[in-house]
Amino acid sequence: MSRKHIFDAEIARNLRLSERYSLLELQVPATAEPFDVQPGQFVEIKVPGSATTYLRRPISICDYDSATRRMTLLIRRAGDGTEALCNLPEWSRISVVGPLGNGFTVPSAGASALLAGGGIGVAPLLLLGKRMLAAGVKVTFLLAARTAEEVLMLDEFRAVGATMVATDDGTMGQKGFAHEHDVMKQRFDLVCTCGPKPMMMGIARKAKATGSPCEVSLENLMACGLGACLCCVEPTLQGNLRACVEGPVFNTSLLLWDI
Repeated sequence: MSRKHIFDAEIARNLRLSERYSLLELQVPATAEPFDVQPGQFVEIKVPGSATTYLRRPISICDYDSATRRMTLLIRRAGDGTEALCNLPEWSRISVVGPLGNGFTVPSAGASALLAGGGIGVAPLLLLGKRMLAAGVKVTFLLAARTAEEVLMLDEFRAVGATMVATDDGTMGQKGFAHEHDVMKQRFDLVCTCGPKPMMMGIARKAKATGSPCEVSLENLMACGLGACLCCVEPTLQGNLRACVEGPVFNTSLLLWDI
């Protein structure tokens, strides 16, 4: 687990992708101690100016460039806190704690990997795909959404690897749920997935059927993000583990899921 940092970052760009999603690009200050990000880690963001938001909000790190110190966060409007974050003006400052948790495995060169995300769950897969590509891994993405309008960052994913799409209504890619996509019939050296739990369980079940190891990024409710409050505990073969510290990424062989 990497060392935690706290710093005030400037919002270099606030891009509204759709009615529900925004992309925030943060500039980490030069005064902050240098750090790297493990794909799948997250940050805790303090919501400024919100009278109803008392706790920080956990947000997956979508991308990070250690050279420019630019960090990208994909945010879905789900309540007062995330709505306030999405409405922040560019070059305003927010307090950030991170990187937190443990991330995905990056296989060795020559391996094949399927990275499957649903909705906001695509966020950690972009950085993961970039790291895998740099390591010589053959990367395939599977992006799932309800409709074509909710397929996020398609061009960015296509720039990294082969990208498949599944939509519930068939308006883009193959019609159906993520685990029903034809790509799930293939065996991969590693399957990584993030999204709603039913989707991840479906992906994990198909991965198990093809003999593909599978890692999932849990979206358990997190309050502190530091392992103190125990809100995000997940039952495992090793006992109750904290998703914000021992996770959020777990190999499905460790989980007590019925797959």
